[in-house]
Amino acid sequence: MKIAFYGSSLLSSYWNGAATYYRGLLKALSRHGYDIVFYEPDAFDRQKHRDIEIPDWCDVVVYEATPHALMQVASRAAQADIVVKASGVGFEDEALLRAVLDHSRRDALTVFWDVDAPATLGELRNDPDHSLHEAMKRIGLVLTYGGGDPVVRDYRALGAAACVPIYNALDPETHHPVAGNPRFACDLAFLGNRLPDREARVGSFFLEPACALADHRFLLGGSGWDDKPLPANVSWLGHVGTRDHNAFNVTPKAVLNISRDSMASNGFSPATRVFEAAGAGACLITDAWAGIEMFLTPGEEILVARDGADVAAIMRTLTPQQAKAIGAAALARVLAEHTYTLRAELVDAIFRAHFERRAVEAAE
Repeated sequence: MKIAFYGSSLLSSYWNGAATYYRGLLKALSRHGYDIVFYEPDAFDRQKHRDIEIPDWCDVVVYEATPHALMQVASRAAQADIVVKASGVGFEDEALLRAVLDHSRRDALTVFWDVDAPATLGELRNDPDHSLHEAMKRIGLVLTYGGGDPVVRDYRALGAAACVPIYNALDPETHHPVAGNPRFACDLAFLGNRLPDREARVGSFFLEPACALADHRFLLGGSGWDDKPLPANVSWLGHVGTRDHNAFNVTPKAVLNISRDSMASNGFSPATRVFEAAGAGACLITDAWAGIEMFLTPGEEILVARDGADVAAIMRTLTPQQAKAIGAAALARVLAEHTYTLRAELVDAIFRAHFERRAVEAAE
């Protein structure tokens, strides 16, 4: 079957946290026999910061961020059996959604794949005229990369025919243990772009502990922090490409995950960062959110902090031996239960069940 997938970017992780998710899932889906074309706009300088070239498991079409080019690539939805419009493409999202639905064949499965469900649902609740309300009548399936039962209930209440969470996971061919790199040597590291709905939490969970632990070294990676005042013991690296994530994760004594506001308040939304770090065998400290235990066991496979004071307390007592044991336990858990191979098996089953039902209905 042919999949037309319209997303932010497969080729670049620059200001694009969904890249790891797209790569892991689509590579695993291709092994089930899907012929996939990924359409991404040339926007936000992403093409100047490519992490990968076009892979052998998926074709990629990069189009100009213009209305004309958008309509051209949207017309290619007519060639696909499954048409996926992801959230957060970044250029004329609402126009793109309408266009791909207009061009999709009547027998195609249309999918809205929400990579930021709590935020999207917040927009829908606050804007009764949002185009997604009307589009929901034409969408056959909503998939999300997090949110659990609360997101499923909300999407069904908005008229979704079906909604299934497809959580972030690990691609062990991409994220795995490596040797440490002196460039990333520190006690605690955090990797994340500067975003309005996470900046205050970064201050609380990362910068405040840095101020409290003047004898510890902290490392900050990600874009947008160049004009942010930082404590003297915090070093900023700028953008860290995905090829360096393994070393970034394994070199420090521990690494930190900080959820965005909407993800933390909703829960059941592990970031790609959680599985990247676990896959590298890193000791991960995360802010507290509902549903953590579905993915990793607190205290054994991951450390959980309610606030910056908890982060500081953990770092004061965490030994290198304890950190290594936690990282090893996390790696074993995600390899057993949370790989993109397993996630793709679920997606494949959902897709095939849809077409089997359609075939039965057509025969009746």
